[in-house]
Amino acid sequence: MSKLTHIDEKGRARMVDVSDKEVTRRRAVARGRLITDPDTLRRILEGDLPKGDVLAVARTAAILAAKQTSSLIPLCHPLPITSVEVSFSAAGEGALDIEAAVSVTDRTGAEMEALMAVAVGGLTVYDMCKAVDRSMKLTEVRLLEKSGGRSGHYVRAEK
Repeated sequence: MSKLTHIDEKGRARMVDVSDKEVTRRRAVARGRLITDPDTLRRILEGDLPKGDVLAVARTAAILAAKQTSSLIPLCHPLPITSVEVSFSAAGEGALDIEAAVSVTDRTGAEMEALMAVAVGGLTVYDMCKAVDRSMKLTEVRLLEKSGGRSGHYVRAEK
Protein backbone atom coordinates (compact mmCIF):
# COMPACT_ATOMS: atom_id res chain seq x y z
CA MET A 1 0.00 0.00 0.00
CA SER A 2 1.34 3.43 -0.89
CA LYS A 3 1.96 6.17 1.62
CA LEU A 4 -0.88 8.61 2.30
CA THR A 5 0.26 11.95 0.93
CA HIS A 6 -2.03 14.10 3.09
CA ILE A 7 -0.46 12.84 6.33
CA ASP A 8 2.94 14.01 7.56
CA GLU A 9 5.56 11.85 9.34
CA LYS A 10 3.83 12.55 12.69
CA GLY A 11 0.38 11.56 11.43
CA ARG A 12 -0.93 15.12 11.10
CA ALA A 13 -3.05 16.28 8.19
CA ARG A 14 -1.25 18.46 5.67
CA MET A 15 -1.81 19.99 2.27
CA VAL A 16 0.48 18.33 -0.26
CA ASP A 17 3.15 20.57 -1.78
CA VAL A 18 2.65 20.31 -5.55
CA SER A 19 5.07 23.08 -6.55
CA ASP A 20 7.60 20.62 -8.05
CA LYS A 21 4.99 18.76 -10.11
CA GLU A 22 4.74 19.37 -13.84
CA VAL A 23 1.83 21.40 -15.17
CA THR A 24 -0.16 19.09 -17.47
CA ARG A 25 -3.67 18.78 -18.83
CA ARG A 26 -5.66 16.64 -16.43
CA ARG A 27 -9.16 15.24 -16.70
CA ALA A 28 -11.36 13.29 -14.33
CA VAL A 29 -14.72 11.60 -14.91
CA ALA A 30 -17.04 10.55 -12.08
CA ARG A 31 -20.50 8.99 -11.98
CA GLY A 32 -23.24 8.41 -9.45
CA ARG A 33 -26.78 7.09 -9.48
CA LEU A 34 -29.97 8.45 -7.98
CA ILE A 35 -32.52 5.72 -7.28
CA THR A 36 -36.08 6.99 -7.31
CA ASP A 37 -39.63 5.94 -7.96
CA PRO A 38 -40.13 5.25 -11.70
CA ASP A 39 -42.89 7.87 -11.88
CA THR A 40 -40.58 10.47 -10.29
CA LEU A 41 -37.91 9.67 -12.87
CA ARG A 42 -40.45 10.05 -15.66
CA ARG A 43 -41.49 13.44 -14.27
CA ILE A 44 -37.84 14.55 -13.96
CA LEU A 45 -37.12 13.62 -17.58
CA GLU A 46 -40.34 15.24 -18.85
CA GLY A 47 -39.84 18.42 -16.80
CA ASP A 48 -43.15 17.84 -15.01
CA LEU A 49 -42.30 18.84 -11.42
CA PRO A 50 -43.47 21.81 -9.33
CA LYS A 51 -39.99 23.34 -8.96
CA GLY A 52 -39.34 23.49 -12.71
CA ASP A 53 -36.50 22.12 -14.85
CA VAL A 54 -34.80 19.86 -12.32
CA LEU A 55 -31.92 18.82 -14.56
CA ALA A 56 -31.02 22.37 -15.62
CA VAL A 57 -30.78 23.45 -11.99
CA ALA A 58 -28.88 20.29 -10.99
CA ARG A 59 -26.41 20.77 -13.87
CA THR A 60 -25.75 24.34 -12.77
CA ALA A 61 -25.32 23.24 -9.14
CA ALA A 62 -22.90 20.49 -10.19
CA ILE A 63 -20.75 22.94 -12.14
CA LEU A 64 -20.71 25.36 -9.23
CA ALA A 65 -19.79 22.53 -6.83
CA ALA A 66 -16.81 21.53 -8.99
CA LYS A 67 -15.60 25.13 -8.90
CA GLN A 68 -16.00 25.34 -5.10
CA THR A 69 -14.44 22.00 -4.12
CA SER A 70 -11.39 23.48 -2.40
CA SER A 71 -13.70 25.57 -0.20
CA LEU A 72 -15.43 22.44 1.08
CA ILE A 73 -12.72 19.75 1.14
CA PRO A 74 -10.02 21.16 3.44
CA LEU A 75 -6.87 19.74 1.81
CA CYS A 76 -7.86 20.21 -1.85
CA HIS A 77 -5.94 22.73 -3.90
CA PRO A 78 -7.91 25.49 -5.61
CA LEU A 79 -7.81 24.74 -9.33
CA PRO A 80 -8.29 26.90 -12.43
CA ILE A 81 -10.91 24.61 -13.95
CA THR A 82 -11.12 24.91 -17.72
CA SER A 83 -14.18 22.73 -18.33
CA VAL A 84 -17.00 20.98 -16.47
CA GLU A 85 -19.42 18.79 -18.39
CA VAL A 86 -22.40 17.28 -16.58
CA SER A 87 -24.88 14.82 -18.04
CA PHE A 88 -27.92 12.94 -16.78
CA SER A 89 -29.35 9.75 -18.26
CA ALA A 90 -32.02 7.23 -17.38
CA ALA A 91 -30.39 3.98 -16.30
CA GLY A 92 -33.32 1.64 -16.14
CA GLU A 93 -36.58 1.94 -14.30
CA GLY A 94 -36.21 4.43 -11.47
CA ALA A 95 -32.48 5.13 -11.87
CA LEU A 96 -30.86 8.36 -13.00
CA ASP A 97 -27.14 8.37 -13.76
CA ILE A 98 -25.21 11.58 -13.13
CA GLU A 99 -21.84 11.96 -14.81
CA ALA A 100 -19.32 14.80 -14.58
CA ALA A 101 -16.10 15.37 -16.49
CA VAL A 102 -13.73 18.06 -15.21
CA SER A 103 -10.65 19.34 -17.02
CA VAL A 104 -7.81 21.49 -15.74
CA THR A 105 -4.28 22.39 -16.75
CA ASP A 106 -2.36 22.44 -13.49
CA ARG A 107 -0.05 20.54 -11.12
CA THR A 108 -2.76 18.38 -9.54
CA GLY A 109 -5.80 16.53 -10.80
CA ALA A 110 -9.51 17.12 -10.81
CA GLU A 111 -10.80 13.89 -9.27
CA MET A 112 -12.35 15.56 -6.23
CA GLU A 113 -13.98 18.21 -8.41
CA ALA A 114 -15.64 15.57 -10.59
CA LEU A 115 -16.81 13.61 -7.55
CA MET A 116 -18.13 16.78 -5.91
CA ALA A 117 -20.03 17.71 -9.08
CA VAL A 118 -21.74 14.31 -9.17
CA ALA A 119 -22.65 14.38 -5.47
CA VAL A 120 -24.05 17.91 -5.51
CA GLY A 121 -25.85 17.33 -8.81
CA GLY A 122 -27.56 14.29 -7.30
CA LEU A 123 -28.39 16.09 -4.07
CA THR A 124 -29.90 18.96 -6.07
CA VAL A 125 -32.18 16.54 -7.92
CA TYR A 126 -33.17 15.12 -4.54
CA ASP A 127 -33.89 18.58 -3.15
CA MET A 128 -36.05 19.54 -6.10
CA CYS A 129 -38.01 16.26 -6.04
CA LYS A 130 -38.35 15.50 -2.34
CA ALA A 131 -41.89 16.88 -2.22
CA VAL A 132 -43.02 14.02 -4.48
CA ASP A 133 -40.55 11.26 -3.46
CA ARG A 134 -38.65 11.21 -0.15
CA SER A 135 -37.43 7.65 -0.71
CA MET A 136 -34.74 8.62 -3.25
CA LYS A 137 -31.15 7.63 -2.55
CA LEU A 138 -27.87 8.76 -4.05
CA THR A 139 -25.55 5.79 -4.59
CA GLU A 140 -22.43 4.58 -6.35
CA VAL A 141 -20.59 7.91 -6.47
CA ARG A 142 -17.20 6.89 -7.86
CA LEU A 143 -14.29 7.92 -10.04
CA LEU A 144 -14.46 6.32 -13.50
CA GLU A 145 -11.36 7.73 -15.12
CA LYS A 146 -8.50 10.17 -14.63
CA SER A 147 -5.73 11.20 -16.95
CA GLY A 148 -2.70 13.45 -16.81
CA GLY A 149 -0.05 13.86 -14.19
CA ARG A 150 2.64 11.68 -12.73
CA SER A 151 0.40 8.74 -11.80
CA GLY A 152 -0.78 8.34 -15.39
CA HIS A 153 -4.08 7.14 -16.78
CA TYR A 154 -6.59 5.34 -14.56
CA VAL A 155 -9.77 3.65 -15.77
CA ARG A 156 -12.05 1.98 -13.24
CA ALA A 157 -12.85 -1.63 -13.99
CA GLU A 158 -16.65 -1.53 -13.71
CA LYS A 159 -18.28 -4.63 -12.30
